[in-house]
Amino acid sequence: MPKEQTPTQRELEILKILWCRGEASVREVYEEMSRSTPIVQNTVQAFLRTMEEKGQVRHRLQGRTFIYAPVPRHDETRKHMVSRLLQRVFDGAIDQLVQSALSLRQPTERELEQLEQLIQQARSAGRKKPGGPA
Repeated sequence: MPKEQTPTQRELEILKILWCRGEASVREVYEEMSRSTPIVQNTVQAFLRTMEEKGQVRHRLQGRTFIYAPVPRHDETRKHMVSRLLQRVFDGAIDQLVQSALSLRQPTERELEQLEQLIQQARSAGRKKPGGPA
């Protein structure tokens, strides 16, 4: 996905469905979305066409049915979106991003343990880099 192509909220909903399923027809995406979002099938089809033009999905034919698959990987999209948020909202300050996230709700004990592990990994990686802290 080109760096300037951040999915809209609806596009992200569609990508999440495709990441979960691997691929799906317009009807399948519509059926999944319509469980939680008031939307019509033609709108889903229009979104998928636009997303294909943007390079976010691709399709293959199965008979006369278009089967769509996501182009960007889930982790790539997540990293891209967090990077944009970090730069645009927090001017690159990771501590402020984490502080804001932690102020939204109390993390679980498991989440705190995972955060501690991530901090240790970041410290270890920093020590291994040439010119990094000793």
